[in-house]
Amino acid sequence: MTAIFAGVVLGFVVWFLSRYLIGGLYTVDQNERAVKTSFGRAERIPDMTTIQDPIGETLNADEQGRYCYPQVRVIPAGGPYFKWPWEKVYKVSVATQTLNMAFDPDDSSANQDGQILEAVTKDQLNTGLSGQIRYRVCERNLYAYLFGVKSPISHVMGYFVSVLRERIANFEAPKTAESETAAVIGISINDLRKNLTDINEHMDRECQSAEARYGIVLEASLITGIDPPPEVESALAAINTAHNQVSSDISLAQATADQKIEQSKRAVEIETLKAQAEVEPLRQMTAQLADLKHSGDGALESYLRNVRLSLYNRAQQVILEAK
Repeated sequence: MTAIFAGVVLGFVVWFLSRYLIGGLYTVDQNERAVKTSFGRAERIPDMTTIQDPIGETLNADEQGRYCYPQVRVIPAGGPYFKWPWEKVYKVSVATQTLNMAFDPDDSSANQDGQILEAVTKDQLNTGLSGQIRYRVCERNLYAYLFGVKSPISHVMGYFVSVLRERIANFEAPKTAESETAAVIGISINDLRKNLTDINEHMDRECQSAEARYGIVLEASLITGIDPPPEVESALAAINTAHNQVSSDISLAQATADQKIEQSKRAVEIETLKAQAEVEPLRQMTAQLADLKHSGDGALESYLRNVRLSLYNRAQQVILEAK
């Protein structure tokens, strides 16, 4: 009986050591970070919240009250680490990931099976958007990602889609010289296609607060396609063709006008040089006559006599007035 009891005790000790001591060792991969909780409470940094962190600057006064999360101690990559039985370790990947912007984490069949995101333009056209977003978990706000919201990806995707649809619904193309002189005014879908870079940059700016809100960093949004409804595709193509033709005619007219202006400048320059060439000998002669006049009265008469003799030598006939 004693031997059986000793065996039971020994078995319990071996089980306890293997279950809670050896089993309490863990490691964290290179692309992971971990947070440890004790009786369900995460290990926190005293008197530190997201408001004191630089990421809190993206929140306004109202949002700072709602998204004031504590800073937790982050376990870096490495190990082995140890945890007690009453402690639990939450590991998250901090690697950059890519999602289709039409992906719905709560309903995979939504948005045409996560391929096309629909939005309404300013001129009431239902258009389809396609593209991707790159995101990663914010290492400096793991509390929000792990404990702040139930499904961070759903919150971030919902926030991103709402901001994007608001931008599409109110987008106006910036005024340019071409848009002011063009005879055909492009509809909003054309404006959206021409300003995809501006829209992507706007989305990056507006989604900076997701880092403090949900613990997810939206690194970039890449809207790659904007497709109009099929019923307006042909009309849009016709508008684009007319707009391109008008733009081509305007460019040709401007080039012709610039060419004529340049030719006129050249003609004026040539005529000015000709006039200067004809006037210059007279100026030189005037200067010589002035010098001769200053030399004395006889010098001018001698100059006239020499000029007259030179003319006589070149003339074949001379007609003199009889006195």
